[in-house]
Amino acid sequence: MPMPTPPVRCLALLLALAAGGCATLPPGPVSEAVPLADSGTLTVEPLQEPVAEPADVPDPGGEIAVRALAELGVRYRFGGNTPETGFDCSGFVRWVFRDHEAIALPRASHDMARLPAPSVDPAELAPGDLVFFRIRGNRVSHVGIYIGDGRFVHAPSRGGKVRVDQLDDRYWKRRWAGAKRVLGRG
Repeated sequence: MPMPTPPVRCLALLLALAAGGCATLPPGPVSEAVPLADSGTLTVEPLQEPVAEPADVPDPGGEIAVRALAELGVRYRFGGNTPETGFDCSGFVRWVFRDHEAIALPRASHDMARLPAPSVDPAELAPGDLVFFRIRGNRVSHVGIYIGDGRFVHAPSRGGKVRVDQLDDRYWKRRWAGAKRVLGRG
């Protein structure tokens, strides 16, 4: 088999280096001699100090939004706490937050609204914030999880399923009771 031309070998070398981009660098500088057809040898010298890969900084609100969206379509059930049995609004929120940052949320939406967590202005909402509504009377009786773009996920009512709604929908706007940020943000 004939030797590939130098541009093809350089391309192959670049592809091999790109494919190994996720590997960790060995300690200390390392040189590697790469033979080139008809051109001698090319020595590849790395930087004197390995460049650290960017740290994976998780977005807690994004993780919560993904978890919430994973439960779309689960049926509503008063007192429900799991996808298998169904959810009510607070059972849904507790399920989504169950493994996150050791946050132990209360069982009822009105108790969640009284958590000692920062209140959030509607213009400052971020994914993962809890949004509260007064469906019956003056007391908070419904909770959902903000996911961004003016939308929230919640377990709405008997006969319903976990779904996404718009905060600026007339029904929800009239019943708005506030929001809380229970997630620590980096």
